Amino acid sequence: MTIYADNAATTRMSQTAINAMLPYMGEIYGNPSSLHTIGQKANEALTEARERVAKCFNCEPREILFTSGGSEADNQAIVSAARIGEKKGKKHIISTKFEHHAVLHTLAKLEKEGFEVTLLDVHENGIVTPEEVAAAIRPDTCLVTIMYANNEIGSIQPIPEIGAVCREKGVLFHTDAVQAAGHLHIDVQAQNIDMLSLSAHKFHGPKGTGVLYAKKTIPLTNIIEGGAQERGKRGGTENIPGIMACAAALEEACANIDKNAAHLIPLRDKLIAGLEEIPHSILNGDRVHRLPSNVNFCFEAIEGESLLLLLDDKGICASSGSACTSGSLDPSHVLLAIGRIHDVAHGSLRLSLGEDITEEQVDYMIQAVKDVVSYLRSMSPVWRDLQEGKREYVLK
Repeated sequence: MTIYADNAATTRMSQTAINAMLPYMGEIYGNPSSLHTIGQKANEALTEARERVAKCFNCEPREILFTSGGSEADNQAIVSAARIGEKKGKKHIISTKFEHHAVLHTLAKLEKEGFEVTLLDVHENGIVTPEEVAAAIRPDTCLVTIMYANNEIGSIQPIPEIGAVCREKGVLFHTDAVQAAGHLHIDVQAQNIDMLSLSAHKFHGPKGTGVLYAKKTIPLTNIIEGGAQERGKRGGTENIPGIMACAAALEEACANIDKNAAHLIPLRDKLIAGLEEIPHSILNGDRVHRLPSNVNFCFEAIEGESLLLLLDDKGICASSGSACTSGSLDPSHVLLAIGRIHDVAHGSLRLSLGEDITEEQVDYMIQAVKDVVSYLRSMSPVWRDLQEGKREYVLK
């Protein structure tokens, strides 16, 4: 049995997305900036895709900018807000300690330019409250950027309420919605969102295609200079095959959000209950305000890399955190942010389920994780010391 349980890292392209892409790799291959017939057909497709994506988020087509992915969209949103604030003498930005590195590294770069960044603590359940955001806002705050749902532990933030606080204070609000788009209902108007980033490969679209929603009143700063594409805000010939596949995948995902959640949540909760039977383990992230597909655990006296390799031998594709930092030996900054100590954070496992997951597969994963954890602990001197009372358990 082979089970792909790493959908937070990337998803398999849907047949709908593939079918949407193919005509623009063959018959309609023109450059949308060209004036001839084939080019204009590509331009018509680009206009259509923009309208379809905008409809999914209840915004105007001109507020949709196509990018190479979530990281580029995050960069452009944050830098744009920073430049707007800079012109007004406002150089303070608020975010959290467990954002994706596309956000954190951009903020670190701005700090070197003289911006001041406040990274809010997150509670053990991975939630930041609107009251904490409100308390951190200052007269010189130009941006609040908080992810919609965490990519590692799945906690969903109170985005509408945080957005309302920012709207009341006159501060721009950006959310990295890479993990949320296509999986949660998003309405940028109702939820007080000024800018939003997403990546198509997280909802069965292609890699290398993303979207930045930016309210029409926000003057964007170019990250990529070049031609006049994307209303002059993102140079480079548009990736029409990827954009058409992105629009098709997003439409399909949004149409099936409730159906997919009804299927996933009971299986997610069964998986959580099964893994909680493992002694000295702990669920990471909020139990209720959680992505329907996300399960994240720490197991004491376990090394995450060994756990992943042995699960792979059993046909289970999983991860220990963000795929963007999988080469790092450091423990997850997300787990450290919610209070896990280094030794425990090293023993993490993220299982992110796909919509085609079955109860039989969940049962198999539960047993496989139990077997692998037991096997690894049988060889661990740390586990032996814990059992002999030479050390105290961290996870009771």
